[in-house]
Amino acid sequence: MTNDDFYTPQQGGEQVFTVPASAMKFGVGALAEVGNDAKALGITRCALFTDSNVAKTPALKTLRDSLKAAGIDTVVYDAVKVEPTDDSFVQAAAFAKEGGFDGFVSLGGGSVIDTAKAANLLATYPDDVLAYVNAPHGQAKPVPGPLMPHLACPTTAGTGSEITGVAVFDLVRQQVKTGISSIYLRPSLAVVDPTSTETMTPGVVAATGFDVLTHAIESFTARPYTSRPRSEPGKRPPYQGANPFSDIGSLEAIRMGGEHLVNAVTGTDASAVHSRHQLMFAATLAGQAFGNAGVHIPHAMSYSVAGLNHEYVAKGYEKANPMVPHGLSVVINAPAAFRFTATACPERHLQAAEALGADVANASPAHGGELLAARLIEMMQATNLPSGLAEIGYGEGDIPALVKGSYAQQRLLAQAPCPVSEDDLAGIYRAAMKYW
Repeated sequence: MTNDDFYTPQQGGEQVFTVPASAMKFGVGALAEVGNDAKALGITRCALFTDSNVAKTPALKTLRDSLKAAGIDTVVYDAVKVEPTDDSFVQAAAFAKEGGFDGFVSLGGGSVIDTAKAANLLATYPDDVLAYVNAPHGQAKPVPGPLMPHLACPTTAGTGSEITGVAVFDLVRQQVKTGISSIYLRPSLAVVDPTSTETMTPGVVAATGFDVLTHAIESFTARPYTSRPRSEPGKRPPYQGANPFSDIGSLEAIRMGGEHLVNAVTGTDASAVHSRHQLMFAATLAGQAFGNAGVHIPHAMSYSVAGLNHEYVAKGYEKANPMVPHGLSVVINAPAAFRFTATACPERHLQAAEALGADVANASPAHGGELLAARLIEMMQATNLPSGLAEIGYGEGDIPALVKGSYAQQRLLAQAPCPVSEDDLAGIYRAAMKYW
């Protein structure tokens, strides 16, 4: 199937897609320029968000020195919770409201960047956090308008949060992950300095790196934008479905991840540093792609996998903070999910498998899903990830609760290339219990 065939407009279907691209700078030394960037955005007093681990790295000093040299009054908030919760969002928002800030800088992984987004939102347009949260867990109140300037500086090659309009958190009382989505949450500028990946533990590189891959594969295999009903101008959803623009970033991110992820985790020499730098760029490409096209089943399933388990301690993460890291909660479902979705667009799954490094010589599209799943499992084994949901503590008896949490994520499931029922989700969870 060619792209022309994949994107053939359906009767009454959408024929237009939009690309709300984010401003971004990338390269070694980019963090040292943040002061000038913040000043150019009119920031005079900024809240610098980070977590307690990143606060100990040289990257924080680089940022503070740069902001100081630009004459910007800076207050550090280093209490960000890894895998944030509704309570941690509220605490961060209180800090932001009381500080009299006119801009934000975030330095960290997706948890830090998402917390800064939420704090910016709630300081600019105060309300209960659930007012803005996606339905059915929140009221899905639209963000009223632009927020204060926010410069996002990622330190992990994973979430792509630096260029998306999404902030994800753990809604503790409902035992589910959910989020806030709006174009206004997109940071004003993503400042991506790949040197920040050099101090990451292998376990963190693995978890965040697989988030890159699943972002890219999900956006590439999402329903085509032409399959949606035609929208009125200005009312197209943030997640529009796969489109020719998102395809470019998705496929390149898949290719780069296939080439560099395993070495970025297991390597010990200069080539491993190079691979980590490449993976950082892949994360930004994948973030731009999925922020435009959307993600689907693996991410929908991940919300309950992470939300229902607060006892697992992942490799490379603190024992004092047990959790299932986001990237792990996504990829652990991915092979089973892509086997399920492959029948809807087998050619795309075969393309993704080839980009990821699978041997597709003489393979027919009908084998695309299996080849893609097998290559993902091979990479999971090579990076010492768990063998499936059973290894992180789940069993057959947990499937109803897992399905309940994931089926509520209709905003994501709607982007899948085929309909997904509760029974389908149960089957995918069952297939993800053990891969090897």
